[in-house]
This record gives sequence, structure tokens and C-alpha cells, in this order.
Amino acid sequence: MVRNLAMLVGAAFVAVLGWALIGSISGLISDPVAETAADRFHLHPKEVEFSFSGPLGKFDQAQLQRGLQVYKEVCSNCHSLSHVSFRDLRDIGYDEGQVKKFAADWGAKQPQFDEKAGTWGERANLPSDHFPKVYYPGQGSPPDLSLITKARHEGPEYVYSLLTGYQAQPADLLAKFPDAKSPNGTFYNPYFANLNIAMPPPLTSDGQVTYLDGTKSTKEQNAKDIAAFLTWAAEPKLEARHTAGFVSVIFLLIFCFLAWGAYKNVWADTEH
Repeated sequence: MVRNLAMLVGAAFVAVLGWALIGSISGLISDPVAETAADRFHLHPKEVEFSFSGPLGKFDQAQLQRGLQVYKEVCSNCHSLSHVSFRDLRDIGYDEGQVKKFAADWGAKQPQFDEKAGTWGERANLPSDHFPKVYYPGQGSPPDLSLITKARHEGPEYVYSLLTGYQAQPADLLAKFPDAKSPNGTFYNPYFANLNIAMPPPLTSDGQVTYLDGTKSTKEQNAKDIAAFLTWAAEPKLEARHTAGFVSVIFLLIFCFLAWGAYKNVWADTEH
């Protein structure tokens, strides 16, 4: 009796699920979801070749230093880099003295609480400090860039595409979706999820950043360098991971060869 009742309940459950599935499919067929402007005009990131791409890729330290310069001169007024400390810059080619000076010269200082006075003050940055948090005075909340390339699909390519993707809204977009006009205070960018981004174009012209190493400064070069730097900020051990992965693959290949040899030796005189 209990078994029959359980089977009946199960059959009823399956029937309800089947009915719901049929209803959902018929609803999609009879009343499909309307296409939106984002569905039609959103673009995937551009294909960009970086030195660290691929299983054996390595960072270009000169490019990372240029990317840091772009961050300092273009991005640091609005975006934090709070998961990176000044002493981490030794990994991209700076020595102890340069790191110490870079930290001391950084525009924002470290907050410090004076227990005697009961007030907050500031002190100079030390190499052991993280980059100070940026408090944006305008509307919105610009994201921290420390992990942005890991938080976005195809992170480095996304950053590059976003920075070089600002443009006027296409006429055919406004013709097909007249209500999709960019709201006041936003800017059209087909690489942003909903096409309209509140951040004004950070890179506005060639030569905006004068590179210390003499590299020709273009918007595309600036975007590529900051994308590389933010990839390092998010994955400073990327080269070590690549090396460990390569060594692991070689080990597994050797192990498989030795296992095959042992198998052939142990079962050499046995008929299969």
C-alpha cells in the first residue's frame, strides 16, 4: 500500500513537472522574449595578443611599468588598487629605493588614528602599505581594479576593449530601439554589458601619457599596457603557475611512459 502510494505521488510530481515544462516551451514559442538593444549590439572583447598569453606566457616588465604609469596618471583618481602593496612593485623590476620613493610620493596617504586626540589623520606611505583606498566624490562607485581582470570574462581583452570601445551610438540602434538612447551622464560602449557606462572615456587622445621609457604613446598602447598591469595585479604568480603546469605535464608524460614500460615488462610472458 505504501509502495503504491509512493509511486502515485512520484507519478503526480513527474506529471506536474512535465506540464510546467510543456507550458514554458509553448510560451516561448507563442510569445518569445523580445530582443533588446544589448542582445543585438553588445560585442565580445577584441582579440588581443599579450606576452603572457598561452601556457608558457610571461609578463613583459617594461609593459607592466608603463601600465603602472597609466594607472597612476589616468585611473588612480577614481579607482582603488587596494589588494596590491607598494613592495609588490619589486616583482615588476623596481628596486628597494625606487619602491620607497614611489610609496612616499604617492598622492594619497595612509589614514592613521591618533588615540590621544581621538581624531583621524594621515601619514606617509611605506613600502609595506597597500595602495590607499580611493574615495570617489562623484556619483556611483567605481570598482576596485585589483581583481578586475579575474572578475570579467576574458579579463585583459575586456579591459582593452572597454577602454578603446567608446563611440557614438549607431544610427541603426536608435532606429530599431528608439528607447535605448544613452541616458544623460552615460556613454555608449558596446563592450559594456548594457551598452551604457557611467565612466567617461579615460583615454581621450594619443600622447595623454608620456612614457618614461620613450615608448610611443597611443590610446591603444595605453589600453594594452594598463590591461597587462591589471592582469599582473590580479595574478602576480601567473608565471609561476605556467611553469608549474608545464612541469606537471612533463612529469605526467614521463610517468605514463614509465608505467607503460613497467606494464610491458611485468606482463611480457603472459598471453592476453
